[in-house]
Amino acid sequence: MAKKMWAGRFEKATDKAVNDYNSSLPFDCRMYSQDIEGSIAHSAMLAKQGIISQKDADDIREGLLSIKADIESGVLTFDSDAEDIHMFIEEELTNRIGDAGKRLHTGRSRNDQVALDQRLYCVDEAMEISELLDELKTTLIDMAKQHTSTYMPGYTHLQRAQPITYAHYLGAYIEMFSRDIDRLNQAIERTNISPLGSGALAGTTYPLDRKFVADQLGMKDVTYNSLDGVSDRDWAIEFASCMSILMMHLSRMSEEIILYASQEFKFYELDDAYSTGSSMMPQKKNPDVAELTRGKTGRVYGDLMTLLVVMKGLPLAYNKDMQEVQEALFDVVDTIKGALVPFIGMMKTMTIRVDKMEAAALGGFTNATDLADYLVKKGIPFRSTHEISGKLVHYCIENGKSLNDLTLDEFRQYSDIIEEDVYDAISLKTCVGGRTVIGGPATSTVEDYLNNL
Repeated sequence: MAKKMWAGRFEKATDKAVNDYNSSLPFDCRMYSQDIEGSIAHSAMLAKQGIISQKDADDIREGLLSIKADIESGVLTFDSDAEDIHMFIEEELTNRIGDAGKRLHTGRSRNDQVALDQRLYCVDEAMEISELLDELKTTLIDMAKQHTSTYMPGYTHLQRAQPITYAHYLGAYIEMFSRDIDRLNQAIERTNISPLGSGALAGTTYPLDRKFVADQLGMKDVTYNSLDGVSDRDWAIEFASCMSILMMHLSRMSEEIILYASQEFKFYELDDAYSTGSSMMPQKKNPDVAELTRGKTGRVYGDLMTLLVVMKGLPLAYNKDMQEVQEALFDVVDTIKGALVPFIGMMKTMTIRVDKMEAAALGGFTNATDLADYLVKKGIPFRSTHEISGKLVHYCIENGKSLNDLTLDEFRQYSDIIEEDVYDAISLKTCVGGRTVIGGPATSTVEDYLNNL
């Protein structure tokens, strides 16, 4: 078993069960790149401040870069006896370059080192997720531009309500994902702050240049309270919260994809590459990508709750409980990226059944409100026109007709002011095209909206 860096205080070796329980290397090893990046910046600052020699800093840099190269090539594997990625890299560095490696930790604690690595990792991953969200948003915009005149029913209570366009429907999710991108980018700004220099909890007497390190790492500022610097995990909670909202949006869209791809709707035909079959029923084509996305939403919610519960009762400053933050954070990242890639592919390859959408928009009396509005324009109060329109719908249901199928004589049984122009007034083109209010579904309005994104 490797000697612990902190073993000087202890007379006994750590029990193996405790060592295994305490070790975070199996999961925090993914932060090796961020740990090396932070250590290179820290050593450069130590040399700049005259705390270590420039030669030591150069040796440290070259040693760390060689470790990174060996990890990525597979030449160097992680030592299962190491307590964490930070200790593993420092011990390997010392083995390679000698005493200079022991000087790397000058003016630094694992507490602020861990906090830095986690922030750097979160920023790196959040930026990749932001790029995936941009791709998803662009995919939806491109789809919407092709369907600004494709009519479909809009729903409330999952009942056909009023006609809209498919572009207008997609616009709702474009808005949701736009907010997700904004939230994530704001969270990145608050995460991209360096805690290094906070020490274990009370800083250090060495003349560290904390802002130099932050600049070297591309971070926008430093933390301004050492206690908070090592014990703050708000940024991880905020990231998980942003990702929970994102997953809620993906789950809502997945639910509709599942419905719209069903035989009952037939609005979508999912590409074979993004569907699965049944081991028993040869006719089945299952929307597994959408279903898994819907299911994994609960997993991200669980990670958010883990973070909140871990942090809710911790006294200042660092506590070992905070090691649990890492696995929840990593799981959020893995789940989100694992969902977005196939989800985007599914959206790009699905076939939109325009005929089925328009047939559904014509059925279900989605133009009943427009019939009532038509009568209002003829001078009848809206509450009265609402009743007339409702009675006509009831008549249609009893006789197996749609409003568009009624003869003028049938219309006039309920109001003698109805004229031939009623057919134009309740056509899908008029129903949708007249709703030019900002945010409405009219083709011209939606096209303006899409062109300004």
